[in-house]
Amino acid sequence: MALRALLRPITAATTRSNKMTSTPITAVMRKQPSSDMAAFREVFKNAKHVVALTGAGISAESGVPTFRGAGGFWRRYNAQDIATPGAFLANPSLVWEFYSYRRDLVLSKKPNPAHIALAEAEKRLADDDRRLVVITQNIDELHKDAGTKNLYELHGTLFKTRCTKCGSINENRDSPICPALAGKGSPDPDAEDARVVEGELPRCKKCTGLLRPHVVWFGESLDPDVLMNAQKELDSCDLCLVIGTSSVVYPAAMFAPEVSARGVPVAEFNIESTSGTETFGFHFEGPCGSTLPKALHP
Repeated sequence: MALRALLRPITAATTRSNKMTSTPITAVMRKQPSSDMAAFREVFKNAKHVVALTGAGISAESGVPTFRGAGGFWRRYNAQDIATPGAFLANPSLVWEFYSYRRDLVLSKKPNPAHIALAEAEKRLADDDRRLVVITQNIDELHKDAGTKNLYELHGTLFKTRCTKCGSINENRDSPICPALAGKGSPDPDAEDARVVEGELPRCKKCTGLLRPHVVWFGESLDPDVLMNAQKELDSCDLCLVIGTSSVVYPAAMFAPEVSARGVPVAEFNIESTSGTETFGFHFEGPCGSTLPKALHP
């Protein structure tokens, strides 16, 4: 039976929802956001606790596919249909092919100037008894590679696995992740599915159970501890940066509007306007690898 026939379609409005959260707050409408870099730099200079919210756009500039919108396909599959518990239950071989491809691809990529600017700003602010924290929706660990220390990964990481039997979580940067997936995972629409038998897929070293990627799939809840800690940072920040995210996946989509609604400056760095742009104080349009280093440079 085809994979799609086994799955109930999951829409953007219901993906990665967290059962602990309520309906997002609607921010108060404001005037058109400013693109005055000098004004932003003055705000940044005086900020004591900065939170940066990052999404797929920041890593796209490093060559990492976003798998959203019209280009969000791997082979003939919509990537959002593969990243679900139901898909893994129906066809773990196909899901592991997809993630094996993503792991190997990301291992070939490097942090770009936007990642580096955040890591350097974090260190510089810490030297001045100030704080910068990154809360990311990305699972590629490019923030870590750039040197960011204060990091919350809302959706997990490509480079950890979780056992479906004993629950053990372990770091894993092996390439390939198992011999049976060597050379598999091509995104070519004409590529044949590998159909790896379950016993040859990644297995737990403790109990030999089937491993899965330690990521938050569509339809799953975020880790409550990660979410709670991220919320604490947002509640106490005095400046929020929104970087490379379209702000459509909840609960992360409500973070910046909530911060803005309590009067805290919010600055958006994106290649285009988003649904939240008009509620923010600043908007800098263009590749964040170009705009963000200028904004955060000492």
